[in-house]
Amino acid sequence: MQVTRRQFFRVCAAGMGSSSVVLMGFSPGNALAEVREFKLTKATETRNTCPYCSVACGVLIYSLGDKSKNAQSRIFHIEGDPDNPVNRGTLCPKGAGLLDMVQSPNRLKFPEVREPGSTEWKRISWDDAMARIAKHMKTDRDANLIEKNADGVTVNRWNTFGFLASSAASNEPGYLTVKTLRALGVVALDTQARI
Repeated sequence: MQVTRRQFFRVCAAGMGSSSVVLMGFSPGNALAEVREFKLTKATETRNTCPYCSVACGVLIYSLGDKSKNAQSRIFHIEGDPDNPVNRGTLCPKGAGLLDMVQSPNRLKFPEVREPGSTEWKRISWDDAMARIAKHMKTDRDANLIEKNADGVTVNRWNTFGFLASSAASNEPGYLTVKTLRALGVVALDTQARI
């Protein structure tokens, strides 16, 4: 094998460079031999449903926390659920970005109300929010329910109220939602899946 002078210098320079790097403590053998801990090892896995559309893809939510009584765990990873028959582990771009939605500083986490004439939103409890909604629904239904049409036929229509059902709910909660609202006379009923 014939080695030119230029090739000889290149081989020598490469050998000296790599030996000096090893002498300084940078050994690729030690770096490659290190075992990295899997990031989901100590995480708590929770199965859930993607909230965006009516497909209802399954997601796995991973959180870290010491599980003590008053400690909040922190969600750090969300991925598709491979055991879910709907999506089999895949997620659309919106579903793949769920972590950004969960950790958004603009995400509303508690019910708020703005009283008539006020410019400020105030935080209320979930019980207060449900009681207020029920009170407003009852007042509106009592005032605007149409029991009979012009021909005297019983129709029980409540035309002044509308409801937008969740697209992330499965068939059973969706069925119960529709049955309950139809029993109240609600005509304007739709689902978030069509928006």
